[in-house]
Amino acid sequence: MSYSYNRFAGQSVERLAALSDGIFAVAMTLLVLDLHVPEEANITDSSALLRALVHLAPQFLVYLMSFITLGIFWVGQQTQMNHLTRSDRDLTWIHLAFLFFVTLLPFSTRLLVEYITFPSALLAYWGNILIFGVLLYASWGRATRAKLIKDDLPLEAQAAICHRIIIGQSLYAFGALLCVISTYLSIGFIILVQLNYAIAPLSLLGREKTSPHA
Repeated sequence: MSYSYNRFAGQSVERLAALSDGIFAVAMTLLVLDLHVPEEANITDSSALLRALVHLAPQFLVYLMSFITLGIFWVGQQTQMNHLTRSDRDLTWIHLAFLFFVTLLPFSTRLLVEYITFPSALLAYWGNILIFGVLLYASWGRATRAKLIKDDLPLEAQAAICHRIIIGQSLYAFGALLCVISTYLSIGFIILVQLNYAIAPLSLLGREKTSPHA
């Protein structure tokens, strides 16, 4: 009975994508809730307000990084799902694990904001990103092995999905290692990597006609 159930459980890609959209939307919203207007008692004039906003700049920077992070990985996950004929139980649970760590990103973000000069906080944040990549790579591997991918997707594109994840995670890892010099340097580098993935010219990303955005 259990074997029969496992064969047909979790096959709907559409339901999984809908759940994913909802969780990403909530996670993105929770990020902005941690941005607080300067306390009125500390603001006596326009200059004081400007200084308070400048003081909040690191928080805005980390918020920007986290929002782009979620955007990139949402696109990456949706790209994979768009090329599936169906899901299966194992693939569904891999994506559910991925979504679990999506829900943790607001916590990782707040941790980094509160301890922005601590390398350990930056490494914890990077760990969240690393798990994103590992699970997306695992999900595509499962989809390939189980032959859940649409027949019209070229083999070159299938390989490009894995290649893109590996390159992206390598750049993130390098950015994380920069925290031994400065956590701000790490954050700046990671944001540049993210902007490259979001808006880079085709020559930098390569074979965009067949490779996905992730």
